[in-house]
Amino acid sequence: MLKLDPRLMTPSAVDPETAAFNDRLEEQLAALPAQHELPVETTRRARAEGRGIFPLTGPAAGSGWDAPDGVVPLRISLPVGAPRGVYLHVHGGGWTFNRPDYYDLPNQRIARDTGLVVASVQYRLAPEHAWPAPLEDVLAGLERVRKLWPGLPVALGGESAGGHLSAAALAFLRRAGALQGLVGAVLNYGIYDLRMTASMANWGGRKLVLNTPVVAWFLDNLIPDPAMRTDPVASPLLSDLTGMPPALFQVGTLDPLLDDTLQLAARWAGAGAHAELALWPGGVHAFDAFDLAIAEGFRARQSAFLTGLF
Repeated sequence: MLKLDPRLMTPSAVDPETAAFNDRLEEQLAALPAQHELPVETTRRARAEGRGIFPLTGPAAGSGWDAPDGVVPLRISLPVGAPRGVYLHVHGGGWTFNRPDYYDLPNQRIARDTGLVVASVQYRLAPEHAWPAPLEDVLAGLERVRKLWPGLPVALGGESAGGHLSAAALAFLRRAGALQGLVGAVLNYGIYDLRMTASMANWGGRKLVLNTPVVAWFLDNLIPDPAMRTDPVASPLLSDLTGMPPALFQVGTLDPLLDDTLQLAARWAGAGAHAELALWPGGVHAFDAFDLAIAEGFRARQSAFLTGLF
């Protein structure tokens, strides 16, 4: 049963550590230009060099590329011993930033904790490659995983834009009647309605990683024509979700994309699919990237869910 505890939404539910971190982060962000105020290449270069607000978690020894000519590259993190299955990871970054190797350390942890191969797909980025190019690459990455580890069950998922692309891939595959072999999904604080849900549209300019102007810019990078954002694959919240695999939905209560997770989780369960919802009081967008108690809980919940699928 999908349960929502309203007490988790109250200020009293926020751990003092989380509240203090949020205050520091907001002060730090207030002194920095927003993502949409800089050239794309400037932000990409800063992230590659480990500058900015997010801790550097890769590239790291222990992960490597599978990237033969003509196929979508995968960044592979292997478990100890024979793998029980494969987790196809789709990274975040507003469809505009980041690379799979930036996620080596968290993906190595997933592999270690779950016994799964973690394969993170390098999809083409917007605005150079608009929709549906990123989705096509995620689907190609799924096919590559199936060829590399034939017969092993597969789950997929990611965070933020990666959560969106994972849900979009499931919507596409469901429509094509091709969900076989997919045992579950991890959908972390994604955007699932590209028209913007109420929490996203009403957030305004407050700078806590994401805000309304930044997300509007990301959306323009991905799908410049707003009319195309109503497609049920591009906006999975609008899809028929009958027959979907089990899914874990995680989001912080101080994330502008809160409604996206709440609504998609409810629709998932309403379609008769297994849905688990984990709300993290006071969590901002991408809070799991930082050294916080709620981030440790988030990571443990993710690994436990994945372990239980296989």
